[in-house]
Amino acid sequence: MLDPSVLRQTYDQDGYVIARNVIDADLAAETVDHVQWLLERNPGVRPEQLGHPLLVHDPFMHHLVRDSRLLDLVERFVGPDIALFAAHYIAKRPHDGQAVLWHQDGTYWPLEPMEVTTVWLAGTDSTVENGCMRVLPGTQNARLLKQSELEIVDDGKNVLSSGIRPGKIDDSNAVDLELRAGDVSIHNPKIIHGSNPNYSDWWRVGLTLRYIPTSTCVKREGHECILLRGEAHPAVENLYATRPTYIPGKHMPFRGAK
Repeated sequence: MLDPSVLRQTYDQDGYVIARNVIDADLAAETVDHVQWLLERNPGVRPEQLGHPLLVHDPFMHHLVRDSRLLDLVERFVGPDIALFAAHYIAKRPHDGQAVLWHQDGTYWPLEPMEVTTVWLAGTDSTVENGCMRVLPGTQNARLLKQSELEIVDDGKNVLSSGIRPGKIDDSNAVDLELRAGDVSIHNPKIIHGSNPNYSDWWRVGLTLRYIPTSTCVKREGHECILLRGEAHPAVENLYATRPTYIPGKHMPFRGAK
């Protein structure tokens, strides 16, 4: 892994940074198992849409997002009082995995202030062939677009139903973030990014984890965060989910479940 000071310097300069071998192969493999477990129990949900409501009360997800290797990394970016705003598996199955339109994450998020860092965790290798994430370095310095400025593309071929208008994008310097299982990329909420479809023979399983300092207010009624490290901010009335108890037969078994 890069030196912590280099990680932050690269992130501030480019809007993203890659950290290698953050979690072990067994934990990465459990995220893949978790996706399959969730899909079996939610047959009407595409693997790109395994979002926060399915995960916020899941024992494995609470176990994963509390991993000290992740939190030690995240603390470099958001400080010692850490919460998870949202988690979302964007898993692309072989041959028909959906694309992600060019966008800025912060456009969609009800956060005030917009102090949030996304950790994109690779459960499988993420490559150009299976639709890895792509970023436009430096675009985190541009203004955050409003949803009303986006183009609606509700054709069922994309993870998002809206994105930045193609005429406003110069992707000549786009960088493909190829990761091995267990690697993570970390990106700014304003950087423009997206991904291509997965037409390969291999799954691409990625998990986006949106970490915030507890001083960031989530302005969405009823939304539950997960308090992970440090203290809740006394002046911010975020809701925090209770850590669920693992129940055999009800929840996916995992290392450390008991």
